[in-house]
Amino acid sequence: MKFQRLALIGCGLMGGSFALALRQAGLVQHIAGFSASEKTRQRALELKVIDQACPSVAGAVHGADLVLLAVPVGAMHSSFAALQGSLLPNALLMDVGSTKCDVIAAARAALGDRLNCFVPAHPIAGKEVAGIEHAEGTLYQDRRTILTPLPQNSIRQIKMASEIWTAIGSHVNHMTPEAHDATFAAVSHLPHLLAFAAVNALTAQPQGAAFLEMAGPGFRDFSRIAASDALVWRDILSANHAEVLSQIALFRTALDQFENALKQGDIPALQLLIQQASDVRSAWTLQAGNACSKASED
Repeated sequence: MKFQRLALIGCGLMGGSFALALRQAGLVQHIAGFSASEKTRQRALELKVIDQACPSVAGAVHGADLVLLAVPVGAMHSSFAALQGSLLPNALLMDVGSTKCDVIAAARAALGDRLNCFVPAHPIAGKEVAGIEHAEGTLYQDRRTILTPLPQNSIRQIKMASEIWTAIGSHVNHMTPEAHDATFAAVSHLPHLLAFAAVNALTAQPQGAAFLEMAGPGFRDFSRIAASDALVWRDILSANHAEVLSQIALFRTALDQFENALKQGDIPALQLLIQQASDVRSAWTLQAGNACSKASED
C-alpha cells in the first residue's frame, strides 16, 4: 500500500502529523498541501511537511489518490464543496474531525457522486497547542482512531482506511456516527468545556490573578486542556451541542450531590462520592494501561 499523492487540506498539528507519519512509514510519494494562510503553507514547506504548497483546495486535490481534511469542523462543508470537482472517483477521502454527524451531513450535501470516497475518521490524539510547528510523525502512535463508515463505502475503502491508520501506529475501532458523538461528548467535549469554565470562573474573581499565582500541579493538570485552540473548540461544541447539553445536565446533577453533601455537613456522603470517582479513575487507568501493553505485544 503506497499512495502517489496525498492532498493535505489543513496544514496544522493534526494534518501535519498525519503527513509526517505517512512519509516516515514510506506510504506516500508526494504531499501537496493547502491552508487558507499562505504563511502556514510556506512554513509547512520549510519544515518539509509538504512537498508542494497549493493556493487552492482544488489544486491540492487534483490527481490525489489520498485526501485528508484536517480543518475545523465548521469549515468542513466549504472544504467538501471546494474539492468535489477535483476528487478522483477512486480516491480515498478522510477527515480528522472530532464530531461526525455534522461532518457526514456536510459531506452528503456537498460531495454528490463522490460521497462514496469519504470514510469519516477521528484520531483520538492531539495537544493543547496548535500549529504546523508542533506536528510530529509519532502523534498517532498507540492512539485510538475511530472510523464511522458510510453505507456508500466499499469494503476495500474501509479496509484501506483501517490499514493506513494502523500503519502509522493507531488502534482502529468502528462506531456509528451517533454513538461516536454521544461518547465523545462525555469523555472529551464536556471535559474541555469544564476546563474552560473553571479557568474563566477563577479569573473572573477579584482575587483570581493572585489565586492563580499559587496554583500547583493539580490545577496545571486539570486545566491543561483549557489552553486548546479556541476556533477548533468553538466549532466542536457548537456542532455537537445537543449531546454536550445532555452531558452538562448529567454533570450538574453530579455537582449538586457534592454541593448538598457540603451544605448538610454530610461527611460520609462526601467521602463516598469522592471514593466512587477515585475507584472508577483507578480502574480506568489500569485498564487503559493493560490495553496499551496488549496492543504493543500484538
